[in-house]
Amino acid sequence: MRNLMRISLGAAALCMAFAAMAQKPLVYPAKGQSAQQQGNDDGACYVWAKQTTGIDPALVAPPAPATGPATGGGERVQGAARGALGGVAIGAIAGDAGQGAAIGAVVGTMAGGHRARKNQEAQNQQAQAQHQQQIDTFYRAYSACMEGRGYTIK
Repeated sequence: MRNLMRISLGAAALCMAFAAMAQKPLVYPAKGQSAQQQGNDDGACYVWAKQTTGIDPALVAPPAPATGPATGGGERVQGAARGALGGVAIGAIAGDAGQGAAIGAVVGTMAGGHRARKNQEAQNQQAQAQHQQQIDTFYRAYSACMEGRGYTIK
């Protein structure tokens, strides 16, 4: 199960990397520029956009999704503590507070693990959104430069 999850996350990251590279706007020489002129303008606008934004899409690697057990947020410990407290109360009613606390701690740990995985997923999505925003910023600057040189951008 964990291997399948790791493979899925890796494949998703690879697809996102290709998607980011495939976003370069399409450029049409609207004023009859030659292929050589278009190449020169493309290079100059790439450099200008990189200097202006401080972003180089060739070097901005997509964030690696966090994989493995979700740890570090204390969700499991908090869940275990809540579960144990609830288990003590239920166990006291049933006649064995210790067993109730143990069962509650196990259930609470599992619930905390679920929360930790959800938090980890949210962090992965936020990192991907920030990466995408950087790429978009670069290509807005690149497009502005190319349009200024007489190209149609789509």
